[in-house]
This record gives sequence, structure tokens and C-alpha cells, in this order.
Amino acid sequence: MSRIEYTMPEVYLVSSSKPAKPKSYSQKPAFKGRTSPAANKRDQSAKTSYRPKAKSSKPRAANPVIVLFNKPFDVLCQFTDEQGRKTLKDFIPVKDVYAAGRLDRDSEGLLLLTNDGHLQAKITQPQKKTYKTYWVQVEGEPSAESLQALRQGVELKDGLTLPAKVNVIASPDVWPRTPPIRERQNIPTTWLSIEICEGRNRQVRRMTAHIGYPTLRLIRYKIGQWSLDDIANGEYRIIEP
Repeated sequence: MSRIEYTMPEVYLVSSSKPAKPKSYSQKPAFKGRTSPAANKRDQSAKTSYRPKAKSSKPRAANPVIVLFNKPFDVLCQFTDEQGRKTLKDFIPVKDVYAAGRLDRDSEGLLLLTNDGHLQAKITQPQKKTYKTYWVQVEGEPSAESLQALRQGVELKDGLTLPAKVNVIASPDVWPRTPPIRERQNIPTTWLSIEICEGRNRQVRRMTAHIGYPTLRLIRYKIGQWSLDDIANGEYRIIEP
């Protein structure tokens, strides 16, 4: 006897309404239409209106102190050194003051120390236009064209320098350096006054080397309104801000 298989008949439901569209399970985000420029502006305003204001990292001192120091050669521009080299601590007993800007170990002259963060920023930031004057002894006799290049700005590895004020000066009446500079026979030296408002690493030395006249001795004579006048090498003075 043959086997009979039974199947369920297909049933069709008839409705007068349109069939519902199947749900989409696509992971793609829904398309967002264009918004007007005014709406975009409102959205950006809403995003930024709750941002906290940045706090200044340069606090103003309640009792500002300014120390002018005539830094000798071979002294680090810091108060501590693990290698036992000479530091500011060997010369300045004033507490809670810090150098406004740097002065290389092999450079001499004026260093300003303060506890006033606003003054530190004013001295170190180029946009504040605080000029520093350096007396620079270079090897050789720079040509007028070379000096003009410094006045216009020279291209160093870290970018073009801002225009400098450069003049040839007579040998200044300064203290002898210990040890003295090494001069080569039959090669003259020239003293320059160079004023800049930047503070890049070893900037003046790199500038004179760029034009072909290496620096033999560098003394910072002035920072803004403050100068070395009447401050002996290795001595300091506390002044009114």
C-alpha cells in the first residue's frame, strides 16, 4: 500500500490596507540631511559654551621679588646639580625665586630671577617684545653684508630668526674671564652689540656661526629696562619691582 503525504494548504490573508514594510537590520547609521549654516553655528555654540576656562599657569606674586645677578662663566642657570658643578645656590641665598629665561653655562652676564610668574612670562615670550642686549666677541671682522643678514633674520635649523639690532662696538670694560678665551694669532676679534627678543637655545652663538663668525665670548648686558650696571661679576642685587 502506497504512503500518502499530507501538506498544509497555503493560506492567504486579504487586507484592504497596504502591507507593512519589513524592518531593516542594517548596521549603517541613518542618513542625516543637510542643516542650515545658522543651525550649525548654534550646535557649535552649544558644544563650546560649557567648556571650562583655562587657568593661567603664571600666578602673580603677592610680594614680588626681583633679583639681578651677574652670572660668571661656568655656572649653571639652576639651583641644584647632581654632578657637583657650580649653580645659582653658590651665589644667591634668596628663596623661592627662579630664573626668567636661561643663560648658558658658558655665557656670562645678567640673569633676572623672580617669584612673579607674570614677569617671567613677559621676559620669556617673544610676542611680549622684551629685548635682551648681548655683548658678543666674535672671531674675525664681520662684513657689512653679514651684519645686515643678522638684522634681517637668518634661517637656522629651528626656523627664521626675528630681525635683530646689531652694531659694532668698542671693547667693553668688563671683568677678565676665567679661563680666558682662546684666541688665534693673526686673526682679529670684533665686539658686537646684538639685541633680540627671542630666547632659543644658544641662539646668538648659532646666529654668528651662521654668518661665518663664531662667538668666542658672550655677555648678556641688559634685559628690558634692567642692566648689569654697578653689579660686579658673581654679585647680585635685589631691586623694587
